[in-house]
Amino acid sequence: MKTISEMIDGYRRFRAGTYAQQAALYRSLGEGQSPAIMLIACADSRAEPSDIFAAAPGQLFVVRNVANLVPPYMPDGKLHGVSSALEYAVNVLQVQHIVVMGHGGCGGVQASLAGDGNPAIGEFVTHWVSLLDEARQRVLESGSINPQFSLELEGIETSLQNLMTFPFVRKRVEEGSLELHGAWFAIKHGELHWRNPKTGRFEVIEP
Repeated sequence: MKTISEMIDGYRRFRAGTYAQQAALYRSLGEGQSPAIMLIACADSRAEPSDIFAAAPGQLFVVRNVANLVPPYMPDGKLHGVSSALEYAVNVLQVQHIVVMGHGGCGGVQASLAGDGNPAIGEFVTHWVSLLDEARQRVLESGSINPQFSLELEGIETSLQNLMTFPFVRKRVEEGSLELHGAWFAIKHGELHWRNPKTGRFEVIEP
């Protein structure tokens, strides 16, 4: 898909196919939403959450950004897109699960590894991926033979830790009404790795 006309043609196929087959579902969704799962994913065009999880409309509350990052809780009066979506999902929608999903070949992770001042990245991405600075340092000090992959996983851990800095998230987790999860998707192989909450290791989900 390279042109707007191709997008419009895609819409027409959607109306004739998917929408026509699920018209009743879309009518009900027009009255409101009640997803049980919030998914925080990367904006990368190759890792589409609805495709990966075969999710129907209304089943996932999805937030996507560069490198699937969650900033720490900072009630400083500034604009916070991820934080506001998180607040809405937890306090209003009352989601029961939050999944942070990274992926292979993440450009945001590449930007973090490249360091500050990379002219190919720009001021906004450079500042945003500074959320990975501590994780990047750990990876570099570990002597990992694949720092890209290692930081993709460490980035998920960073976001999971940052989620717990939000009082409303911590409260629900400690009450047992909210669970946090980590996942990583290998685009090339179509393979999903799920974080084991007991060991912290990412394990392949058998197809």
